[in-house]
Amino acid sequence: MELSIAGKKAVVTGGGAGIGREIALKFSRAGAAIAVCDVVKEGADKVAAEIVAARGQAKGYAVDVSSFAAVEAVCGQIAADLGGIDILVNNAGITRDNLLLRMSEDDFDRVIAVNLKGAFNFTKACIRGMMKNRWGRIINISSAIGQMGNAGQANYAAAKAGMIGLTKSAAKELASRNVTVNAVAPGFIATAMTEKLDPATREAYIQGIPLKRAGMPADVANACLFLASDLASYITGQVIRIDGGMLM
Repeated sequence: MELSIAGKKAVVTGGGAGIGREIALKFSRAGAAIAVCDVVKEGADKVAAEIVAARGQAKGYAVDVSSFAAVEAVCGQIAADLGGIDILVNNAGITRDNLLLRMSEDDFDRVIAVNLKGAFNFTKACIRGMMKNRWGRIINISSAIGQMGNAGQANYAAAKAGMIGLTKSAAKELASRNVTVNAVAPGFIATAMTEKLDPATREAYIQGIPLKRAGMPADVANACLFLASDLASYITGQVIRIDGGMLM
């Protein structure tokens, strides 16, 4: 066995930037054809173009992950374009931070709809083909916040914690068909989202990490590639933290 997913067809949601982009690029370099899904078509197309320019196979797709009808339609199109779906990475996510006392119902609902229901929608839309083929990999991008909580992020923490429950339940349902379902839980990763923090807050986060540095999108992508490969064929229902030891 080797760290390769050559010939596989992978869907990466939220693939137009940040961690999703890095996963799409990493998977392509490992031999997979990539469906780059993002709510912003330009972002998805840009990453797909990067992959094609590097002699990989990819196509961008615009989709609102919170709509099951939209997800079902795009997954049907992806399966037709690529010849099936073998690997799904549920990475799409948003934040709408505020203290509970000030958080609006819409801010709570929208984060749950995108981060958690989006993962359900894509999983449901993709698993029939995986089960039929008796091979599949589903990787959910949760967060250390879903395990530890965070002031001002009750909606985000609830969604990411929910992804862990979804991961474990789906893993139990799909194991008999050789479909594994795992989650990775990134900690403080250097992305456009964390770059928006003021320097003092950013430094406070880093000082709370035993490795004393922010993680990189590639750190998350490396773990995802391992879980997608045959090297991880006996791993399912697990949560792997990529957090530099922040949460022990």
